[in-house]
Amino acid sequence: MGLLTGVAIGLGTAFIGGPLALSAVGFTATDIAAGSLAAKIMSAAAIANGGGVAAGSLVALAQAAGMAGLSVATKAAITAIGTVVGLLL
Repeated sequence: MGLLTGVAIGLGTAFIGGPLALSAVGFTATDIAAGSLAAKIMSAAAIANGGGVAAGSLVALAQAAGMAGLSVATKAAITAIGTVVGLLL
């Protein structure tokens, strides 16, 4: 596919796809949406952890990303992965 296509895939995923996916499953900018997949995941994590969601867990990280957006480091990593995928295709 080429370097430019790979970079485009990575940038699109990092800046558009990631935030859209988080929102679509219920990790919103304000809270976890009631009745969403995110709420079910959070409930399962809380039950498994004795009633609370552990700091640093996948649920906590996803909610933080849903509220604040993905960090620059995460966007850079997603872009790099997309670039590699583009080069391999």
